[in-house]
Amino acid sequence: MINGAGVIAGVSIAHGQASVDDIEAACTENQRRAVESLLDQPGVEEAYVLQTCNRAEAYVVAPEASVGRAALERYRADVPDGAVVEMGHEESLRHLLRVAAGLESIVLGEDQILGQVRDAYEDSRGVGAMGPVLENGVTKAIHVGERARTETAINEGTVSLGSAAVDLADRERDLECATALVVGAGEMGSLVAKALDGVVERVLVANRTVPHAEHLVGRLDVEGDALGLNGVSTAIERADLVITATGSPEHVVTFDTMDRAGDTFVIDLAQPRDVPPAADDLDAVTVKDMDALESVTTASRKRRESAAEKVEQLVDEEFEHLLTQYKRKRADQVIAGMYESAERMKARELSTALEKLDLDDEEKEVVESMADALVGQLLAPPTQSLRDAAEEDDWTTINTALQLFDPEFGSDVPEFVSSMDPEDIPEDMKAEMPQAVLNQLDD
Repeated sequence: MINGAGVIAGVSIAHGQASVDDIEAACTENQRRAVESLLDQPGVEEAYVLQTCNRAEAYVVAPEASVGRAALERYRADVPDGAVVEMGHEESLRHLLRVAAGLESIVLGEDQILGQVRDAYEDSRGVGAMGPVLENGVTKAIHVGERARTETAINEGTVSLGSAAVDLADRERDLECATALVVGAGEMGSLVAKALDGVVERVLVANRTVPHAEHLVGRLDVEGDALGLNGVSTAIERADLVITATGSPEHVVTFDTMDRAGDTFVIDLAQPRDVPPAADDLDAVTVKDMDALESVTTASRKRRESAAEKVEQLVDEEFEHLLTQYKRKRADQVIAGMYESAERMKARELSTALEKLDLDDEEKEVVESMADALVGQLLAPPTQSLRDAAEEDDWTTINTALQLFDPEFGSDVPEFVSSMDPEDIPEDMKAEMPQAVLNQLDD
């Protein structure tokens, strides 16, 4: 059976329209599990989930857009409507390109998001959820992200959330003689520690795996110490600045620990949070989260706006190339089905004719060649018409052709067929359509 190439449906819960609480509500503990959950939904053929500290996004491929939207309802179930952006096929593709290019980041052009898009791609591939539609879309997004950073200056200056967090702390506190505690030695924690190097007097790094923390401290020029997460409560009492960035599903720092900490400035970059929000109510403690970084990144965003314009043009260019790819694939799929149907009919009729005729091998070859030529000549005009229809976004023609040449055409009516008005079909087209199709349209 000829299946449609599938359409993408997507949802985005990200900074700008969503709060930290909204993003936390959407994020699952594990990207792979989120993908598997979507893949289990009825009709979902492919799935991709991107979860970072400031966004939670999910994309699915299904035969019809309505099927994809229904599957995504479960992913966004705990998020208020105002915090969710729903996207159709083309919107999803363009958005993916913009995300990977850094145009949708809090820190315009930041590099970290490109690695996160790659990681999410590997997670999706790892559970068998990356099919031909999303494969093209996500790999194109990665390609655009790479081009944006090598061909423009969009990632010059403050280009990570880690450095933005340190800039925020530097605005609020005198860090010259400060001791900073970084909780988490992963990618984000490493960016924070690197940004603190030379800004503070001492850096403490706490991590679940102490050797990782030791490795990070060893790369810094300032004095530092490494410790396990069980030493965080003691370390906080020594720290003037605390920046958390773990992947823990639970709070790493307790309210009681912050209550004993004294005068402390805290920036929580984790998703979900490492620090209880209630700690901000303590008189001696100030807690900032991802939402607070918007003001810090405004200045650096303005410096990179000219580069962003070039990236926007790059996204437009690559987006058009991507759409052309999809159109060609959809048209080629229909054309292949058309030829398969014609070949079956030719083989059947040839077999019937040759059984009735007493022909030698040479005569049979002549008849078979004639049949091949007839099929080729008869299908050449509709082949060109389908390719033209794809280029002109005439999906009614494409979808009708899918139905007409489906060798297993039956009683199930696709969404595009049920939505068609028989009165809108030209008489000459009706003459070419099987009665089964017309009957379904009239029902």
